[in-house]
This record gives sequence, C-alpha cells and structure tokens, in this order.
Amino acid sequence: MLELLDVLSKEEKAAFTLRSLYANYGYSQYKMSKFEEYDLYVKNKDFLVSESVITFTDTDGKLMALKPDVTLSIIKNSKDVEGKVMKVYYNENVYRVSKGTLSFKEIMQAGLECLGEVDDEIITEAIFLAVKSLEVISSSSALEISHLDLVLEVINAFNLSDFAREEVLRYLGEKNSQGVTYVCEREGLTKEQTELMQKLVTVYGAPRKVLPMLKDFCINESTVKAVNQLTNIITSLQSKGVADKIFIDFSVVNDMKYYNGLAFKGFVEGLPVSIISGGQYDKLMNKMGKKAKAVGFAVYLDEISKLPDLSKGGNL
Repeated sequence: MLELLDVLSKEEKAAFTLRSLYANYGYSQYKMSKFEEYDLYVKNKDFLVSESVITFTDTDGKLMALKPDVTLSIIKNSKDVEGKVMKVYYNENVYRVSKGTLSFKEIMQAGLECLGEVDDEIITEAIFLAVKSLEVISSSSALEISHLDLVLEVINAFNLSDFAREEVLRYLGEKNSQGVTYVCEREGLTKEQTELMQKLVTVYGAPRKVLPMLKDFCINESTVKAVNQLTNIITSLQSKGVADKIFIDFSVVNDMKYYNGLAFKGFVEGLPVSIISGGQYDKLMNKMGKKAKAVGFAVYLDEISKLPDLSKGGNL
C-alpha cells in the first residue's frame, strides 16, 4: 500500500508540513468562504497580486467575488483587542490570473498573519517562520530582508519631487544603480547625497557584512530608529540559528501605501521568482479602519510544482 505522502503533489506535501509547523508555534487555522463581497477587493485593488477578479451577483443582488486574496478577509474579520495578538495561519485556494496562461486559475496558498499588539518579538517570530517555511520547500533557500521606513526616510530626506521619488523606488526595486544616479543628478543632489542613495541599491549581503554599514544611513532620528530595529531583529534571528539564510536587501520595496517597517521575500534554488512575500502592514490595517498593527507572509504553493526533482536538488 502506498504511503499517503507518495500520492500527494509537491504543493500538497508542503501545505501539510507548513500547517504542522505553524500549529506547533501556537497559530490557529483561519478558514474562509470561497467568496467575499466584491467591494472589499475593489477598494484595495492595488494591494492584490492581480487586479483581475472573478465576480458574480448573489441572490440578494450583492456583487460577490471569488477570493483573490486571504489577508484582506482576515483583516476585515479581525477585532481590535488591546494587549492581544491574533495569530492565525491559512491554507486556502485563491483565484487569480495565471502568469503563464493569462487565464484564471485556482491557486493553493499558505501563510500566517499576526494582528494586534505586534512588537519586535512577534515580527522576529514571523520572519523566523518564513525562513523555516523556505526550509520545508528546499534546503537551498534565502530570505531577503529590507526596512521600508529606512528606505523611505533616506529618499524623503532630499526633498525629491513626487515623480522622482517614484522613479527612485522603481529603480531600487530593479536594483538599477545607474537609474538611481540619473534621477539624483537630474534633481540636483550633491555627490554625497547621490552616493548615499546609491548605497540603497549596492548595500547587499549577509548580516555580518551589512550591519556595520548601516550607520551610513543614520541621518536623522527616524533612520536611527529603523536601523536599531533592523539590527535588533536580525541579532535575535542569529540567536535562533537562521542567520545563514538571511540577507539584507533594500531593493525589497513592497507597496508603500500598505506596508511599513520590515519587509521580506523568500527564494529557493531552481525558481526565478520569490516563493514567499511578507512584512509589516500597519498602513493597510489603518486603511481598513483597524487600530492594530500586523505582520505576516504568504507562501505561493503553486510555484512549488515547478521545482526540480529531489535528485536534481529539490526538497519535496
């Protein structure tokens, strides 16, 4: 008789293992319906991975949507309770336009969310579990961490126009140092200011290499606070034995309208795209009328099917 795991797909195996991992750390499973009111998604379209949403009219006339996202539903149904943290994980199918076929596809997704009195200890735990999630999928993996408040403070320090600011963020996300230099020179920044902006692109690597360089970004009280938070969290992660999987990379720039603080993306060998994406999203909480803070991440299980076999370096 075949063992159960022998008949499961790679993404199904990962989903079962991740559920066990998150439950062992005290996270409760979040279950949701296949659909939500369309209004929830239309108000936050630019937060979604894909703006295309499958809609239908319910029997009461309400416009409904097959869920393209889980985080928005979790926030909508959360409650602000002082001194409490809601820790949930999910394993849900979402409905999005496939990157390969450009048609709608049912996609398996896992992840976890922490909402409430989120402090550095909770953020550290979320990042630690993101690293452990990558290890479930592949022994060859890396988590790239950025601090969005630090990036934004450095960019805003030099009074760039709104257009130039967006250009810099785009070039930073592309790791395009020449593009950043071009914008700085066009905007009349000094050589020293331009060099500091360039460092947002070029400063990259393991914590032991990059942490000593972060003092260059301490140009005001806000950047000092951000550098201290990043340093303290990475130091905590080092004590948990996962430092060799972590890299500091300020090109990780999630949407600044929704995200703040620590942001990260996870990669595994054999895949050209990130398989984990997450970070703090206090701004999204505020936009949806919540006072609480939040941090979480999603694991894109549909990408796992593209991994090579174990004999070629895969883990599942």
